Amino acid sequence: MNEPEADLDELTVIAPDEGDAFDFGEVSGRWKIDGTSTHERFAVAHLPNIPPGVLAAPLHRHSNEDEYSYVLEGTLSVMVGDEVVTAEPGTWVFKPRGEWHTFWNAGETPCRMIEIVAPAGFESYFEEVAAAGGDIDRLAEINAKYSIEMDFESVPALCERYGLTFPEL
Repeated sequence: MNEPEADLDELTVIAPDEGDAFDFGEVSGRWKIDGTSTHERFAVAHLPNIPPGVLAAPLHRHSNEDEYSYVLEGTLSVMVGDEVVTAEPGTWVFKPRGEWHTFWNAGETPCRMIEIVAPAGFESYFEEVAAAGGDIDRLAEINAKYSIEMDFESVPALCERYGLTFPEL
């Protein structure tokens, strides 16, 4: 992370504007705790504004990481496999590694959430994707590096089925 490295073996305070920012069009956030400060056990991101009706990612699956989403405000819909759940504030949703999944804001107000990724190591993915500048071949290389499969062909059907839009990178 670009911010001073936190050592979670000591008292640690992370201000709202601290952490590496990532931006994928309408969906953005900050890595608040990275793996270097948790001995690679986990990392934490804050997504402060998933706009209403926005698909946050194509269907994808991780080979190495589990994801845990906690809804702070708004309504989060999550698809894992063929199952879709709607999560309101205070709800946790577990997205296990190896399962196809995606998520979106199904509500009428912005959705804010915390994402825990375990184990850590996925944090640099977002920086590398942003640096690829929409180059599909480079994105395929980055996905392979992080053992992520991504189904871009799922986006139009998901958007049509759930009345969503997908951000331009």
